Amino acid sequence: MPSQPPFVDPVTNELDTDQILAEAIPLAKLVGVFVAVALVPLGLGFFALGNSAIGAILALLGQFVLAVGTGVVLLYVVARGRQLSSE
Repeated sequence: MPSQPPFVDPVTNELDTDQILAEAIPLAKLVGVFVAVALVPLGLGFFALGNSAIGAILALLGQFVLAVGTGVVLLYVVARGRQLSSE
């Protein structure tokens, strides 16, 4: 017998919005953490230091934080998807 797919209410066969929100909120918080951390060097490089070498280094640092954050978020999504599929 096939298992019930995630995010579907087994009684009505409609989307379970409560479960969708329960999964989306921690994911949004994780994305927000990395965006907030990346805004510090990007903001300093753009507003305070402008076209200097330090501004370019800070821009690269901000992009690196965003790239690492993207990887962490993708790993979280895959790991959580595997957990949900095994339930």
